[in-house]
This record gives sequence, C-alpha cells and structure tokens, in this order.
Amino acid sequence: MRLENKVALISGGAKGMGAVEAKLFAKEGAKIVIGDLLEVEGRKVEAEINETGGECLFVPLDVTNEAQWEQAVSAAVGRFGKLDILINNAGIFRPSTVEGTSSEEWDQVMDINAKGVFLGAKAVIPAMRESGGGSIINLSSVAGLVGAAYSTAYTASKGAVRLFTKSTAIQYASDGIRSNSIHPGVIQTDMTSDSISNPDFKEQRIDPTPLGRLGQPEDVAMGALYLASDESSFVTGAELVIDGGWTAQ
Repeated sequence: MRLENKVALISGGAKGMGAVEAKLFAKEGAKIVIGDLLEVEGRKVEAEINETGGECLFVPLDVTNEAQWEQAVSAAVGRFGKLDILINNAGIFRPSTVEGTSSEEWDQVMDINAKGVFLGAKAVIPAMRESGGGSIINLSSVAGLVGAAYSTAYTASKGAVRLFTKSTAIQYASDGIRSNSIHPGVIQTDMTSDSISNPDFKEQRIDPTPLGRLGQPEDVAMGALYLASDESSFVTGAELVIDGGWTAQ
C-alpha cells in the first residue's frame, strides 16, 4: 500500500492513462478524485474502483476552466479531508506542421496541454500547503524534450509543461510540495491509435525504439506511482522519461 492515506486528483481520469493511474493508485491505498469532461466514462471508472473496495469520486472538469479546477479541489478536500497528489494527465494531440497549424488549433492545444497544467497546479497548491506538502506530477512527452516533425503545437505545449514543472518545483519546495514531469514515448491509447496506424509514423517512432515495442498505459502509471509515493521524497524538478530508450539515441 504505497499510497496509503493519500488523496489523489487525476485530470483526464475517465479513460486511457488517467483511468489506469486511478485504478493503480486506488489499489495502492489512495483515495481518488477523477476529473474529466467524459462523464459516462468517468462514472464507470468511479464505480469500478468503488466496487472493488477503493474510494473514488468523479467530478466534471474542463481543465481550461479555473473555476472548475477550484471546484474539483474543494470536492476532494470536502470528501476526503485533504489533497496530497495531483496528476495533470489531460491532454490532446493534433498532428500538423508550422504552416499547417491554424491559430485556433494552436490555442486549443496550448489551452488544454499547457494552461490546463498551470491551472491544476495553481488550484492544488493551497490545499497541499495546508496538509504539509504534496506531489504534483505533470504529463509531458518526449516531444517536450526533443523536436518533432509530426506536431507543432503539441511539441510546444509539452515543452512548456517541462519547464513549468521545474519552476513549480523551485518555488514550492519550502512548502514540501514536489513537482516532476513524466515524458512518455509512444503509448498505446485511444489518443495515439490514428498515428500508430500510419505506416510512416510507425517507421519513424516505433521501429527505432530500442526495447522494440509500444509503451502501455501501465508503464506510465508505474512511473507516476513512484513520483506520488514517499519513495521519491528527494525527487523534485526532475524528468522521468518512459520511452523504451527512444530519446537515448
């Protein structure tokens, strides 16, 4: 029970990596709040966790809406008494070049992937400070470490997440609040299914991966578990790369 007596808020927790993280954290003893726009899917995850002996609350959450973030944090503290962990998991992917990216697409991706992370951290910091500290885990990407030919706005947004994470770590270390980013490679989820089915994408990203396979949501969830637990109590401002060795080349 590596997260016993801890309370975790997970954005984008209705499916994909967020849902896997929520279920794993519940098994490890955490009380879970999942926020998402997908209410049907979110309620299903909530019910599954509760039916298997965990404690989970679903809250509607548009990560670009500051008021909804504040409501989510209030719901977590009101239900479970505190908040220890935030996973900023929600995000979108839009493949495009610089010239092929409209200003509307740029704004949408940056709002969800970068502004959403900022608003989440801003909302949870007072509650974490009140409870004596916490762990903020921001989902970036290998696209936040190296340039990418396949998505302009996505790459920019994930780079923003990487450095925002470090700034947060420095600013709130004295409050006992840690902030780290996770940088997955190609993970097999609904969000990546279209890209993975493209033969060119497969040749560029999957075939050269040293470990020779796609990442699975569980691979990322286990990394998040480490960063959420007290095992990583001396880790902040760090980048956990989970990419099968792709960026090591």
